[in-house]
Amino acid sequence: MTDLVLNIIPENPLNALANSEMLSVIILGAIMGFILIKLSQKTPTLNNVFKESKNVMIAMTGVILKIAPFGVFCLMARTFGTLRFESVFPLAKFIGCVILGLVIQLFIVYPFILVIFTKVNPLRFYRKFMSVMFFAFSTLSSNATIPLNMNKLEDIGISHDISSFTFPLGATINKNGTLIMQSVAAMFAAQYCGIDLGTSAIITLIITVIIASTSTPSVPFSGLATLTLVFTTVGLPVEIIGVMVGIDPILDSCKTAVNITGDAICTIIVALKNKSFDVDVFNNKKEPDKSLI
Repeated sequence: MTDLVLNIIPENPLNALANSEMLSVIILGAIMGFILIKLSQKTPTLNNVFKESKNVMIAMTGVILKIAPFGVFCLMARTFGTLRFESVFPLAKFIGCVILGLVIQLFIVYPFILVIFTKVNPLRFYRKFMSVMFFAFSTLSSNATIPLNMNKLEDIGISHDISSFTFPLGATINKNGTLIMQSVAAMFAAQYCGIDLGTSAIITLIITVIIASTSTPSVPFSGLATLTLVFTTVGLPVEIIGVMVGIDPILDSCKTAVNITGDAICTIIVALKNKSFDVDVFNNKKEPDKSLI
């Protein structure tokens, strides 16, 4: 445990970047970002460099995504063309395990949290929120659901002042579905390659997955990009991600629906604590006051 904590802080930042010590790189980036925010008035040039670099990377990613389908097709063809039936079976178990985890999160953990903190009826919430979940399932993007989700929350009695803050924030950092998928993917890769992850590696995996899922962009298939970070940190071969590319659209749809549902439930809890949740509107006892939106 001592070595784990010490290894998080890099002795040489450039060496950590060169050797793909991703956990150290993430911590370094977080510290540097925090300092840059504090010194934003004193370091405008450096801030602009990072902002412009971000724009370049986003544009580069857009170009790559245009040609990515061809590469994904070739990768899928090669993967499934060389795998025998007994090799495909573990993928089916992987999909089943991820979906089972998402179902538990969606229909057991979330309702329990909703009842404990708000005392509202989870079934009524899911009936009202089902259209947003289907929209997230089809778009594979938490950001794409933000306007629809906010409108739905306001229709069930949540103040716009609360939803306009908590939901965009939640869409950015609240990735329960992504965390479940990446955790199962790491264990699948370890078993697939016959690698025995020790206790320290599993602890490192937990920390890395939490950080990676939080930093995952709210766009389709972004979970695979940060999954590389997770695999590198715990010493798993990143080539296994190629096996998962063909099945990721199925999982991405499911985990996006889980992510945005968690955002909505957290918003309801925050609104109730701040007395900005009209329970009568939620229970259909009166209509929402649109003049306050």
